[in-house]
Order: sequence, then C-alpha cells, then structure tokens
Amino acid sequence: MPFAKVGDIEIHYDRHGQGPRLLFISGTGGDLRMKPNVFDGPLPKHFDTLAYDQRGLGQTTKPDCPYSMAQYAEDAAGLMHAIGWGSAMVIGVSFGGMVAQELAINHPHMVEGLVLCCTTPGGEGGASFPFHTIEHLKGEERARHMIPISDTRHDGAWAKANPAAYDAMVSFASLDPYADEPGTAIGRHRQLEARAKHDTWDRLDQIRCPTLVCAGRYDGIAPPATVAKMANRIRSSELRLFEGGHLFMLQDREAFPAMIRFLKGDQP
Repeated sequence: MPFAKVGDIEIHYDRHGQGPRLLFISGTGGDLRMKPNVFDGPLPKHFDTLAYDQRGLGQTTKPDCPYSMAQYAEDAAGLMHAIGWGSAMVIGVSFGGMVAQELAINHPHMVEGLVLCCTTPGGEGGASFPFHTIEHLKGEERARHMIPISDTRHDGAWAKANPAAYDAMVSFASLDPYADEPGTAIGRHRQLEARAKHDTWDRLDQIRCPTLVCAGRYDGIAPPATVAKMANRIRSSELRLFEGGHLFMLQDREAFPAMIRFLKGDQP
C-alpha cells in the first residue's frame, strides 16, 4: 500500500478497481488494515476506488496538534491531487461524510457526485452521537455502551433474547489490534476533537453536485430525522432510508446497489 506526501503529513492509501473515479472517506477510527474494508465490498467492481487512512489514524501521520474538519477536507483534496485526480465521485461514511461535506463545499469542482451515509451537519442542524464524551470507555465496556445506540433495535431486551448474537457483536466491536501503536491514542483524540466542532449547517446550500443522502432507520448515532433535515438543506439531493442502524450498508443488501446506481446515473 502506497503513501503520498500531502501538506504536513504522509497519507497511507490504497486503490483498486476500474471505472469512474471514486473517493471513499471512512468513519471515526477508520484504518485500512481492519477487515473487512471497502475493498472487500462491491465498489471496486464498478469504480476506480481510492480509500485512505485519515490524519491521526491507521498508518497515516499522527501529529499531536489540533485538527479541523476543513483540514481533513484539504487532506482529501491533496491526496486526489497527489495521484493525479482533478475530480471524482465521493462517498463519505459517518465522520467521512462530515469530511465529504467540507470537501464538496470548499472544492465543488472536485466532487462530481456525492453520497453521504449515516452522517449529520452539526450545528443547529443537529450533531451525531458525541463520541468525545465516551472517550474514556475502552474495549467491551465501550462496545456494550454503543451497541444499542448504533442500532436501536439492539436494546437490553434484544440482548437478553439473543445472547449469542449479542456476544458476537461485543467481541467484534471490542477488537482493536492497533490500539497500543505509538501515536494511536493521540491521533484518535485529535480526530474526536475536530469531530465535536463539525458544523456545515449554514453552508449546505453550497453543495451543488448531485447528492444521495442515506440513513439507517434504526441509527442512534446519526438519527434519521437529523439526516433528513440535512438532505432537505442540500440542493438537488435525494434521501434514502435503509433497513439497519449505523452499519446499514452491511445490514441492507440494497444499500450498496442503490449508491452504485446513483453514482452511475442508472435507473433503479
């Protein structure tokens, strides 16, 4: 997997597939070494797909200084320039959707089409779950706290009725093989600091490209009502709700095909 020098950092990225150019921006704590990742899904079968570790995460540089959401967008733009892309379609998931909003607002000529998944505008439009307030929770404790928020169907009664499935979720959500790497804790902390200040609400009307806004019906991290408010604020946007929580792309088999059809301009 290659690296690109972008501003003050070295960005670790990967690229697979053929077709129209697609930049995929991942969520909080995203690390390309964690499997499965975007390259294990259907996108590379349809697009020349570029994904990367954002600043402070994975194998990308982790400077110990304040980060901003605008800076994350500049990282994305810089990476595109570094590999020779003047523009691309963009999918942003959760925190990556916040970055994608900034990218589409600040560099409209670089975003040909936009898919925003399980993300929010912040500010008066409403924010996603405040992860910075539970930064002290680790491992299973954090997993048990977040499972019923990530998918509101998975409450205490569900966990009691489905102990094997619940235990598997806790085990999966607790997995953090790179937590002890140098710089990991501070990089994640700096990302959460930037995330807490995310606010594009008053600038969403500056997004001019075709936009698909997606949400899981049972998402407590990016609530569907908040996502719908964001969609209503973006010109020429389309809202789709899917059967699932914050991970609806893995829960609803129609999610990825719908995004692919939208970006390719195909009819359902």
